[in-house]
Amino acid sequence: MKLYVVRHGETVWNKLHKVQGAADIPLAEKGIDLAEKTGEALKKVPFDLCITSPLVRARRTAELILEKQPHKVPVIEDKRIQEINFGEMEGVVCFTDEHVFLNEQMEKFFNDPWKFERPKNGENISDILARTKDFWEEVTGNPDYQNKTILIASHGCAVRALLQNIYQDPKNFWHGSVPPNCGVNIVEVKDGKAVLLEEDKVYA
Repeated sequence: MKLYVVRHGETVWNKLHKVQGAADIPLAEKGIDLAEKTGEALKKVPFDLCITSPLVRARRTAELILEKQPHKVPVIEDKRIQEINFGEMEGVVCFTDEHVFLNEQMEKFFNDPWKFERPKNGENISDILARTKDFWEEVTGNPDYQNKTILIASHGCAVRALLQNIYQDPKNFWHGSVPPNCGVNIVEVKDGKAVLLEEDKVYA
């Protein structure tokens, strides 16, 4: 099994540094362009299946990547790989262009995520780790997928949570940084063992 785990392309809220979790924000022009370039770079990868977050920015990224495939690839939506829900904090500007934090909770989220407190009507790091782990175990344990190549379209925090199943280093949740927009992580799963072959590759 090979998994191509990709973060969605840039949105307007990404550019404005707004908190964007469950908010369904579409791709910006730059995000569309980068997703198309990613599709061009991956056009010779024979995807058998795509599993995407239902949020439009991830779904559209997947569609643009798959447009370059010579055959129609079935697409499944799965809420377990949707972005972390920031609840009442959705839409808050978290830092300036100079990366000066404007919100104490969001500073914790990026710099010390285990201290990030679950917002009202939202989730914390434990929540997203639990649901992405459930997804990971179901997909990698599915006997029908063992010889498949699968595109997984998700989000920054959700991608890192999903890949924690390989990193096994929860203290270092971000693994150095937030995944870049359209960053591709290639994972090979063989005999129940997962190996990261490519990390945060951007085909710009």
